[in-house]
Amino acid sequence: MPLANLLTSLRELPESGLRDAYLRFLDVAGDAALRRNGGPEHVTGSCFVFSPEFDRVLLCFHRKGQFWVQFGGHVESSDASVAEAAQREAREESGIDDLVLLSPAILDLDRHDLHGGFSCTSHWDVGFAATGDPDVAIAVSEESEDVRWFPINEVPVQAPAGFRARLERARCIAIALPSARMG
Repeated sequence: MPLANLLTSLRELPESGLRDAYLRFLDVAGDAALRRNGGPEHVTGSCFVFSPEFDRVLLCFHRKGQFWVQFGGHVESSDASVAEAAQREAREESGIDDLVLLSPAILDLDRHDLHGGFSCTSHWDVGFAATGDPDVAIAVSEESEDVRWFPINEVPVQAPAGFRARLERARCIAIALPSARMG
């Protein structure tokens, strides 16, 4: 079910080389692509957490990667979809239990190779968005060294290459979602 859901969501995105690469990867890997132990490359779900005004972003300093990034991680067997995995990971890694995705719509795709302390070689990351109250208490999980709100135009330099552009694209798409305008 999660694979069929992901394939449908990917096909709803505008055609692009990256989207098509995801579809080819999933066609070859099948359900194994959604399991951490399904091979050296697999799908992960991530979540950009914005303030309700979309002028701030909550990021974590990833312990293994040693960079500031959105929350995310592997799809677990209990997750009904990659979107659900992204929401669960954002809740676990931020300490904000009531985070809810703005939409199950995909806002970001990012395939990245991994180095150092990672047991897998590549993540095919599928990104979503949520909003959170910057005044609510946050927590640092075992996977991070820090969690902190940043003004959207002051993302730390220790972010992965291309992260700022991805963040701004995800922010623009999130702002345009009907659920973002309901507040």
